[in-house]
Amino acid sequence: EVQLVESGGGSVQAGGSLTLSCSASGFTFDDSDMGWYRQAPGNGCELVSSITFSDASTYYADTVKGRFTISQDNVKNTVYLRLNSLKPEDTALYYCFALPHGGGLLKNFRSYTSCPTQSGFGYWGLGTQVTVSS
Repeated sequence: EVQLVESGGGSVQAGGSLTLSCSASGFTFDDSDMGWYRQAPGNGCELVSSITFSDASTYYADTVKGRFTISQDNVKNTVYLRLNSLKPEDTALYYCFALPHGGGLLKNFRSYTSCPTQSGFGYWGLGTQVTVSS
């Protein structure tokens, strides 16, 4: 059974930082993709960042490029998202997502109307709230 356990959300002031963690189990990581989506009230679901375990290649949305950093720990089967220089518009529910055997495919699925989806494509965490005040 695939399990994704997120932690690290919270409330910060603009300009602050947070680190989100997603500990994963139940699938083979070698050729998998993992990432983070976010959704704010009234907005669609956006792929913020993703990483491919096999070669550590990454994707970042333009809205976070240069401020967020995704990384992986292959021993702990954990993905991290470091959020720096946070802005009020970063306020959202952040979801960890896993695509076993993705092989770099995840970066092509950049938005949904809402998340988590019920398509059966990949696996979603329960979400962790990030709130940035001005």
